[in-house]
Amino acid sequence: MKISKCFKHAFNMVLHSKLRSWLTITGIVIGVAAVIAIVSIGDGMQQSLNSQLNALGGDIVTISPGFERGGGGGFTRGAGGGGGGGSSGPQATTKEIVLARSDLQVLKGIPDIALIDTNIRGSVDIYYLGKKGKVSVTGVDQSIWSQITLSKIKTGRMLDPADQNVIVVGGRLAASYFAQPLGINKMVTINGSAFRVVGILDDQTNNVYMPIQMAFQVIPDKTNDIYDTFIVKIKDENQLDETIIKIDDRLMTARHVTTKNKDFSISSRKEMQQTRADTMNSMNTFLLAIAGVSLIVGSIGIANTMFTSVLEKTKEIGIMKAIGARNKDILQIFLFNAAFIGLVGGILGIILGTILSGFLPALMSGLPIARGGLAIVTFNSIAMALSVSVSVGILAGIIPAYQASKLRPVDALRFE
Repeated sequence: MKISKCFKHAFNMVLHSKLRSWLTITGIVIGVAAVIAIVSIGDGMQQSLNSQLNALGGDIVTISPGFERGGGGGFTRGAGGGGGGGSSGPQATTKEIVLARSDLQVLKGIPDIALIDTNIRGSVDIYYLGKKGKVSVTGVDQSIWSQITLSKIKTGRMLDPADQNVIVVGGRLAASYFAQPLGINKMVTINGSAFRVVGILDDQTNNVYMPIQMAFQVIPDKTNDIYDTFIVKIKDENQLDETIIKIDDRLMTARHVTTKNKDFSISSRKEMQQTRADTMNSMNTFLLAIAGVSLIVGSIGIANTMFTSVLEKTKEIGIMKAIGARNKDILQIFLFNAAFIGLVGGILGIILGTILSGFLPALMSGLPIARGGLAIVTFNSIAMALSVSVSVGILAGIIPAYQASKLRPVDALRFE
């Protein structure tokens, strides 16, 4: 029997059992639609994540006082860390842990470091047009900050080396924090000192950035040459790990500490990139596993339909074998039937999944992990879903098709 005739018989089997076939196809549609929607959302969030991670700067390292110890050692941080507080465990100490100018000199002696920005932070009162607010102020080295920060200017300019009583503010603080917008060259008062706004950042924060020497004057309980963090830019990102080891060794030597009583932390944004990427991959795998359950249910439906078809068509199988049909022909007919169900379910599932992928990002917009992510339906995901749906149909139909092909003509014709 020609393949075209086998396919025609398989197609007629679907047409003559419309309700059962379409109920089976519906199971495949739901599974494929779930796969398409989840994969497309995952691809969209991955693309958004990649763009965010690329903007993080893999060559940036942050050094802060205090060190988190495993095994119940607690977390040691001095008031200079901007968060204060002691720690519990055998490593706890009441000594204030800070980063000082001596540590800065050690870092300047490492040739693999390109730039070092010294930061202090604190919460201050800000006054504008008679209105009062409380904001976070960061004092930065104005000669370095513009070269190392990842923030972008929306209006105005960054801080210059010669700046004194000037500030750069976050986008939300400028636009909506006060009753009237805070624009360029407007004057504000911070803890009794007047400052002029020279730049507005393209972000949604209430942060204020000012020269570090002015920050020492307006942020309470800050001491000159004592810093909250060092932001370090590495010359060669490919040598990041080696440079971090050098920084760690030099600082431990200068601060007279060992790995057991280490009192500072080094973190890189590259680590943050890897952590977030791993989290995204784990989430996508979990969601795909859920979608896979739908496909398994659909495959069970196909197998059930095929077994029922074999029982219904037993006499027809006997007649076809009596007039010369081979076992191979019967096998092909039932496999084509199963593959056709999988194909139709796959096509409809792709259409439904594409539609769902357009709506789901809006429904998930409240979730932090989905913000900024758009669903992306790629050719690869479509090809994968279609091949999976057809493969599921064929695999689910193999056993019923094999049983049908092995029926003896006499037994088939006698079947009631």
